[in-house]
Amino acid sequence: GDIKSNFPGVNVHGFSPPEIHHFTKVNKLPLRTVLERLKAAGLGSLPGGGAEILVDRVRKKITRGKVLSDDWLNVMRVWGELGGKGSATMMFGHVETMAERVEHLQRIRQLQSENEVFNAFICWTFQPDNTQMSHIAPTGSHEYLRTLAISRLYLDNVANIQSSWVTQGLKIGQLSLISGANDMGSLMLEENVVAEAGTVHYLTLDQIRDSILELGFEPRQRNVHYELLSEEIADHAVDANRRRMAQLADQQPDVYSIAK
Repeated sequence: GDIKSNFPGVNVHGFSPPEIHHFTKVNKLPLRTVLERLKAAGLGSLPGGGAEILVDRVRKKITRGKVLSDDWLNVMRVWGELGGKGSATMMFGHVETMAERVEHLQRIRQLQSENEVFNAFICWTFQPDNTQMSHIAPTGSHEYLRTLAISRLYLDNVANIQSSWVTQGLKIGQLSLISGANDMGSLMLEENVVAEAGTVHYLTLDQIRDSILELGFEPRQRNVHYELLSEEIADHAVDANRRRMAQLADQQPDVYSIAK
C-alpha cells in the first residue's frame, strides 16, 4: 500500500502462489478475500514462482511442505477471476518424467483457457549445485531449447514465452529467440534464488539489446503487462544502466586490491 500510494505509476509485481496460499493459512482467511485485499492495497500482478512441476508426485519428492499443484493453480485461477494477470513457470530437469512435463504444460494451458490469467510462460532447468539434489546431472542446453520449443507449440494460448538467460547464459538465451521465445526478460539487478545454486548470469541492457539485434529482430522495452513502451523510455533505461556499469567499473580496482 505504501509503495502504491507513493509511486502510483509503479506496478507491484509480488507474492507468488505459494506465498499467497501461506497468507490464507496464517491469517485464516479465504483465498478470494486475501487476493481482494491485496489487490485493493495495490498489488498489480503475480509472479509465477514456485510452480516447479505441477504434479504432486514430483512436488512431494523435491519440496517439503510446499503448496501442492491444485492450490498453486487455484491461486492463479481466483486471481484471474478478479481480473488479475501473472506469469507461469516450469523448473524441469530433476525427478520428473517427460509425461509429467507434458502434464504441467497441460494444466497451465487448461487454466489459461478458463480466464487468460497468464501474460507469459518461463521455463528453466534445475540448477543442482549446492542443493540436496546435487547428485542429479545438470540438464543441457539442447534439452532446454527443445523443451522451450515444445512449450511454444503446446501453449498456443499464452502470448509470450520468455527466455531464461539468467540460468542459461547469453548465447543460449539468444538462441531461445529462434526456438520459440519472443521475450528476453528483464535486467537483473539482484538474483538470490538461482545464485544460491551457484549458477547465475548477469547481462547489461546493451548486451540484451545487441543479442536481439544480432538475430535481425527489433528490441523493444515493455512493462510487466507486455505493453510496449516508447523509445524515449527505453533510451533512458539504457543510459541509466550504462552509467551504473561505469560506476561499477570504477570500483573494480579497489575490489581487486582487497582480493590480493
